[in-house]
Amino acid sequence: MSEHMVIIGAGEAGCRAAFALRELGFTGSVTLIGEEVHLPYERPPLSKDALTGEAAPGPKTIATAARFEASAITCLTGIKVQGIDRMARQVYLSDGRSLAYHRLLLATGAHARRIALPGDAVHHCVTLRRFEDLERLRSHFRPGAKIAIIGGGFIGLELAASAIQRGAGVTLIEVQQRILSRGVPEEIARMVEARHLAAGVQLVCGIPILSLQDRGRQVVLRLANGQEIVADLVVAGVGAVPATELAEATGLAIENGIAVDARLRTSDPSIFAGGDCCSFPLPVYDNRRVRLESWRNAQDHGALAARNMLGADDAISAVPWFWSDQYDLSLQVAGLVDQGCSLVRRDLGPNAVLQFHLDESGRLVAASGIGPGNAVARDIRLAEMLIARRARPSVDALSTPKVNLKSLLAA
Repeated sequence: MSEHMVIIGAGEAGCRAAFALRELGFTGSVTLIGEEVHLPYERPPLSKDALTGEAAPGPKTIATAARFEASAITCLTGIKVQGIDRMARQVYLSDGRSLAYHRLLLATGAHARRIALPGDAVHHCVTLRRFEDLERLRSHFRPGAKIAIIGGGFIGLELAASAIQRGAGVTLIEVQQRILSRGVPEEIARMVEARHLAAGVQLVCGIPILSLQDRGRQVVLRLANGQEIVADLVVAGVGAVPATELAEATGLAIENGIAVDARLRTSDPSIFAGGDCCSFPLPVYDNRRVRLESWRNAQDHGALAARNMLGADDAISAVPWFWSDQYDLSLQVAGLVDQGCSLVRRDLGPNAVLQFHLDESGRLVAASGIGPGNAVARDIRLAEMLIARRARPSVDALSTPKVNLKSLLAA
């Protein structure tokens, strides 16, 4: 009987793993299982192009049905996994079928975090995670509409930019003292803030929300300073929680997500996990355990999981990387910014800046950059390579634009 690889979760990590198995020469059965009725699709465009385009879009698929067929990958859509029997190595599906597996990959992703506020209008507060959520947002993001967005992180800001570009009025509420308080240095956050203010977004920072009250077709947000914000729609962009329900039910170790080792193995050696749903140790940061929600991390995990499901013993080596489009500005971050204790600034010209994050020993642990178009992309990529090498470049070299970062790699 040929080996059967089963992948639960048809997002970026799950799809990448399925195709990587074939690229690596696996000739057994591969089954990819997704809860949504759509073919696997890209999620990053949901808060950007798919919201701002004139025509109502369809999902931007990761692969066509023909490509799945050509690669002999069985892609099941609209199917929920009801349970896993680890002893029998069986997966039980909502349509009554069961699948035997040789190796199993959990790539179940994450759920949008819901807000918990008093009031009778919490049910009017929506989130963006799936394509169906996009359709509702598009119907409200229109000229004259009043949109309130809770959360000044990357997703909340991207939604604010998209709503403004579609002609809606936007008020964004962030309970911390500034936007992007956990993501980027203050200077870069201020540049993002200035761009949103110039576009017409109303920002409210440092004031808690007390309640959401239903007012017919509108919602009233009552703030701790007595202010009331009236909106046609409230959108929560306050992060995501890992989808661990299936893993918990089958008894796998959980630690801020499904706990895996540096090779993406769970506490069951026949089961792997990757992408947004799992936490893992990062060797480049002395095995600090993290959970990352990013497109590239999902891609990296899918490829790594496929190799190790086939018997390799490869450890995670990638440096975290993230990007966000804010109007005409591109924001990119490499590494973990909270590992740093000092900053070194590099000016790249009009509206473009890099901030290098150094630890106490002078090691480069992260880099944050913002600028129009691809102004920071090359330097962020070079910084990523320096981080991977645990480099300790001189402060003068980092701060001087004339010093090519590539020369620091050679050194």
